[in-house]
Amino acid sequence: MIWDVSVRKRYQGKDHQFDLDMAFQSQAQRLVLFGPSGAGKTQLLKMLSGLVTPDTGHIRFQQTALFDSAQQVCLAPQARSLAFVFQEYALFPHLTVVQNIAFSLRKSCLNPPKQIEHPQVDQWLSKFALKPLANQYPHQLSGGQNQRVALARALVMQPKAILLDEPFSALDQHLRQSLRDELLQVQALLSIPMILISHNPDDVKSFGEQVIEVREGRSGLVSLTVSP
Repeated sequence: MIWDVSVRKRYQGKDHQFDLDMAFQSQAQRLVLFGPSGAGKTQLLKMLSGLVTPDTGHIRFQQTALFDSAQQVCLAPQARSLAFVFQEYALFPHLTVVQNIAFSLRKSCLNPPKQIEHPQVDQWLSKFALKPLANQYPHQLSGGQNQRVALARALVMQPKAILLDEPFSALDQHLRQSLRDELLQVQALLSIPMILISHNPDDVKSFGEQVIEVREGRSGLVSLTVSP
């Protein structure tokens, strides 16, 4: 079993209360969380990564407990070896492409040097065709190029799984399909488990080895085979 998840969390606002209560098990290498905005998909992804702590429940990845309220287990995000690619990419605007990618490898509070050379950084610069852009800054890049940088930064640490929050939402239709194909090739090459959030049916068709529908903080398995 790759994922075994059962979590609950209450979000209490001034005039609104939102209860998230989700549970699923999955052996899929490509799992899609599908549903409308505001359903709780991103919050669930943040719980898996360790950025948000559930009130109760458990999160197990490949039989390892990342969180278990009963056993008082709650691994820090850096101890989970899960890469998180944010919807807005969260690139550092003052760092170049190569510095952004190398940032995950830093062992101090200092930013990576502009002329850094590292075999893993070079590997992903080449794989995502970013070498000609290595010294440019995020504001000088297109949306698709920024996404490649974000993916390279996530993968350079050789994570055990990758979590993607609406990775294609800011792209036009043509670029969406191109980057879908690219991401599928990377996932197949690395055989790395992936969870992708989307409300786009085309993303579901492309990536969904298994699909979990999320609505109003609840999850349900979609009995649909979308991809071999």
